[in-house]
Amino acid sequence: MKSAMSLVSALVIGTLVFGVASQAAAQSKADEKRSKINTIAKKTLDRLFDDSPHSKKLYNKAYGYAVFDNIKISLMISAGGGKGVAVAKKSGTRTYMNMGTAGLNIGLGGQKYQVVFLFEDERTFNNFVEKGWEADANANAVFWKKGANAEASFRNGLAVYQLTGTGLMLQADIAGTKYWKNKKLNRG
Repeated sequence: MKSAMSLVSALVIGTLVFGVASQAAAQSKADEKRSKINTIAKKTLDRLFDDSPHSKKLYNKAYGYAVFDNIKISLMISAGGGKGVAVAKKSGTRTYMNMGTAGLNIGLGGQKYQVVFLFEDERTFNNFVEKGWEADANANAVFWKKGANAEASFRNGLAVYQLTGTGLMLQADIAGTKYWKNKKLNRG
């Protein structure tokens, strides 16, 4: 009887230890992913301010911002995805998010790029974070290219910059793109 209780006790303790260890490992992995996203966001903002000095003026006026690191592949259809973070500047609150895109085109190839959203006000920022955002052919966002419009401003509470490996894109395509909260990275 004692050996049966010892076995049950050992199983219970083993299960609890394994559960705690698994949870700690998952938390550590999530912390690592958040750290990587934060590092990319900082580097992307620094690069944006270097490439497009007027963006710093809008950033200073903005209620918040979001930065996404994305990859898009095209072969008659295009698909892509990425991860990012939305930050309310005053409070420093960070919301980790996902991005997905799909569409039809005549292109071929792949592209890695970053997107920076600057939100003029709390309402626009919260709407993006809480409801997500879908961009289509009628999206009311402004995309800036390097050296363009030194007196740039927000349009409908939003300014959007897209950076590629070769600089800011001359034409940015956000059609068929969706942004939403990453449930796993926003826990704990």
